[in-house]
Amino acid sequence: MQSLAQKFLLHCEPEKSHDFTINWLKKTQHTPLKWLYSTPTVSKPVTVAGITFDNPVGLAAGLDKNGECIDAFAAMGFGFIEVGTVTPRPQDGNPKPRLFRISDKQAIINRMGFNNKGVDYLVEQVKHSQFNGTIGINIGKNKDTDDAKALDDYLICLNKVYPYASYVTVNISSPNTPGLRNLQYGEALDALLRGLKEAQETLCQTHGKYVPLFIKIAPDLTDDEINSIARSLLTAKMDGVIATNTTLSREAVQGFPHAEEAGGLSGAVLTDMSLNVTRKLAVALDREIPIIGVGGIDSPQAAKDRLQAGASLVQVYTSFIYQGPSLIRQIARAI
Repeated sequence: MQSLAQKFLLHCEPEKSHDFTINWLKKTQHTPLKWLYSTPTVSKPVTVAGITFDNPVGLAAGLDKNGECIDAFAAMGFGFIEVGTVTPRPQDGNPKPRLFRISDKQAIINRMGFNNKGVDYLVEQVKHSQFNGTIGINIGKNKDTDDAKALDDYLICLNKVYPYASYVTVNISSPNTPGLRNLQYGEALDALLRGLKEAQETLCQTHGKYVPLFIKIAPDLTDDEINSIARSLLTAKMDGVIATNTTLSREAVQGFPHAEEAGGLSGAVLTDMSLNVTRKLAVALDREIPIIGVGGIDSPQAAKDRLQAGASLVQVYTSFIYQGPSLIRQIARAI
């Protein structure tokens, strides 16, 4: 039944399929219909950044932007779930159409633009979730916030999500918010990390718990940029890094329909690029900071390769869209 539903949805317009799926999961996650997609979680506990994850396979941010389907995704066997990206204020995102499949390559291009209902709405969804496992909350800045005030947006979100998150991911690598990726470099990155770390220390004292901060980076980085980011993360004593977001490169999909659409490219075509960044980043960090590997992880072997390259955990998104929940169990069993 899952296979039939998946085939149907993959023949519909991408964003309509996404919205239909999210709405259906939201409505059924606390009903007997949940058995249609429920799968026992593979128990392979692993401790990373002081957090014990049920297994090393997580849902990447972007699929459940508003945290509306946490219990549904938990029923599918994920070892952890990351929701968002969420911004201080609700925003519509970029004009439609903004989501495109390249099915022959098991790839997706999106230029969604952090469309979400705002951090307050997401927090309410997390508070009412019945999932007792690990929940990451991915935070970003509003599109109309000036780059010079980006830290303010991140701090608004961090303060609001901190009590309810197992960890918080700071998204500075989406290609769909103008200027956002500039925060990955030099003094802009150092200033951002200092501000976040100071806020984390204060929040830890206020709430009596330490919530790790992860930074999500792009795959489109030179060796010098990877090394520079690593130095900044080590200096700031960040808790972890997520490698990687989507790519602006179109080399792997040239000539295919939609290949020239603007936005970030994800899926199997990203496997080698993301793996390469993970490997170089692990060396640059001297494995002092854990890495969550994401990008093109579409098989147990791809997951094994990412762990061997230096990642401690993996996340899936696009491959989950194309292959369905069975992929989670396959990977969790294999690694």
